[in-house]
Amino acid sequence: MSTKRPYDALKRVLDFVTALVLLVLTAPIQLVVAALVSVKLGRPVLFRQARPGRNGRIFTLLKFRSMLPVDETRGRVSDADRLTPFGVKLRSTSLDELPTLWNVVRGDMSMVGPRPLLVEYLERYTPEQARRHEVRPGVTGLAQVSGRNAISWSEKFAFDVAYVDKRSFGLDTRIVAKTLSAVLSRRGINQGGHATMTKFGGE
Repeated sequence: MSTKRPYDALKRVLDFVTALVLLVLTAPIQLVVAALVSVKLGRPVLFRQARPGRNGRIFTLLKFRSMLPVDETRGRVSDADRLTPFGVKLRSTSLDELPTLWNVVRGDMSMVGPRPLLVEYLERYTPEQARRHEVRPGVTGLAQVSGRNAISWSEKFAFDVAYVDKRSFGLDTRIVAKTLSAVLSRRGINQGGHATMTKFGGE
């Protein structure tokens, strides 16, 4: 596992305070989004999924739903088929991520760090790629401000490991600033030709 740094303890305090303040400030927005999701996509409003966190510990990720449920009779099986224009808008503005702030408050995640991916990927990582789990996963991260879904898996993992090795208050501040800029300009939202990031098959 990675060596703990003096900043890590401060980072947890900053994460908790920041997430709590943002939850309060965005409460009205979250109520509106929840109502819209209920009308446009139905219930449940929240998407819950097991994800691996620090040291591979499994936690439940919370997000607003952005897809219709799987319905084979209507041909809604793939992510692209289930992702509605409303869901695309929700993702492009990152409003679907607001409930994830609860994961930060609970200590499952950090404001900045490698994004939590699927549990099934754990056995597919190389030892170097697996180093991304040496820190808490983040709401945003170095890979996200460097292309989000528009970069390849190998590039994404390289950025994740680079963050693990170079994490600091200064780097986190720059990532947060770039995140705000990327969300406002909606740069690098999707990988070319895909509604969502293609699945990681290994290597």
